[in-house]
Amino acid sequence: MSGSPQRTEGDINLSASRTSWYAVIEHPETRHYLDEDARYFLHQSLSTPCLDVLASCHDIYLTDIRGKEYMDFHGNNVHQLGYGNAFVLDRVKAQMDQLAFSPRRYTNLPAIALAKKLGSLFPGDLKRVLFAPGGSAAISMALKLARLVTGKHKIISLWDSFHGASLDAIAAGGERDFRKGMGPLAPGVERIPPPTTYRGPFSANGNDDVAYAEYLEYVIEKEGDIGAFLIETIRNTDVQIPSKTYWKKVREICTRHNVLLILDEIPIAFGRTGEMFAFEHYDIEPDIVCLGKGLGAGVIPMAGIVARESYNIAAEISLGHFTFEKSPLGSVAALAMLEYIEENHLLEKVRDDAHYMREQLARLQQKFPLIGDVRGIGLLWGVELVKDRETKEKAVQEAETVMYECLHHGLSFKVSQGNVLQLSPPLIITRAQLSEALTILENALDVASSGVR
Repeated sequence: MSGSPQRTEGDINLSASRTSWYAVIEHPETRHYLDEDARYFLHQSLSTPCLDVLASCHDIYLTDIRGKEYMDFHGNNVHQLGYGNAFVLDRVKAQMDQLAFSPRRYTNLPAIALAKKLGSLFPGDLKRVLFAPGGSAAISMALKLARLVTGKHKIISLWDSFHGASLDAIAAGGERDFRKGMGPLAPGVERIPPPTTYRGPFSANGNDDVAYAEYLEYVIEKEGDIGAFLIETIRNTDVQIPSKTYWKKVREICTRHNVLLILDEIPIAFGRTGEMFAFEHYDIEPDIVCLGKGLGAGVIPMAGIVARESYNIAAEISLGHFTFEKSPLGSVAALAMLEYIEENHLLEKVRDDAHYMREQLARLQQKFPLIGDVRGIGLLWGVELVKDRETKEKAVQEAETVMYECLHHGLSFKVSQGNVLQLSPPLIITRAQLSEALTILENALDVASSGVR
């Protein structure tokens, strides 16, 4: 989107670099199918035009119709266990032969087992569960439940946040790409700055966490009638990681003002951060948690919310009532995913991988002035590129150069905010595969730093 005044999520799919990428592919069959995709699907920001045509996937790899493999460090956050995980697929295939769909008004054993399992993983009285077919629907259910519990419709969320693409979710979200041209949205949403330690509005303050949290309380007191604070525990897209100080203060503020703390962990739950849930890093107890993406183990769309026992007050109202609400296939996939994580000690592995990633990315930061900031936790990392470390000006073109150079050599990831390389590999990745990916990244940074394509 050359000449646009802003670089935000997904602009790269309309840039000159994307056009150059198609010339690199030089494959008539791929070009044919990309043209067909563009001909038959409605075009939309963030996904049109498509990058390539996939034929298969396995382990940490995506394979296109040319046979080219990409290590997938993006995965739309559903690929915790990689692709084609035999443990999960065997359970899902067996369930397909027994009960593939459960109509509303009925329940089924896998759905009950999953609700019970999720409740056992949460602290305190976070025991009540409701499922949905996607993350946007989970957000919708959480917001509706918050209105019933508090009697207040107003919420606070963060600028640049993403909570889904439905009308109610974009009303709560903070990304302009989803709201422009949509007209009036749900009223009562107040947005505040996200807790950003690099290039943030309070990042020169010396006490970022307190400033961001105090601003939350300021808005609650000034606005009045706030029922909920909706926020990602750790922001996935550009990897913003608040401190324990921030989260302790936020929890105190929400409790003091009777504001429900709704955590969106849709992209980051299930081991991504080295804990089953990201809020476990902060010793806090949320009021409602939204789950999705990886819940279906990269096989079946599956999402849901977990809420306090005392919030079970909606018997006369349909919070969700989705056709695929208690999907036996999705429930079996989720149960298999959780069992695989536990039996294979993936949380411990991810924490160990985090030390390696921190060490290697710090080395790259020392080598390349192009890297302004490195931040991460578990197997979720952001590498922020800047033209100059003093001014912190975004290095947008350089980020695109790195991304396409990496794609050319078999490493796929997303660029967020125009200049943040977001790296989130499957949790099953081996150390050798991590090393190979980081070598590809280092070589691409060399290219971008030298100005040679």
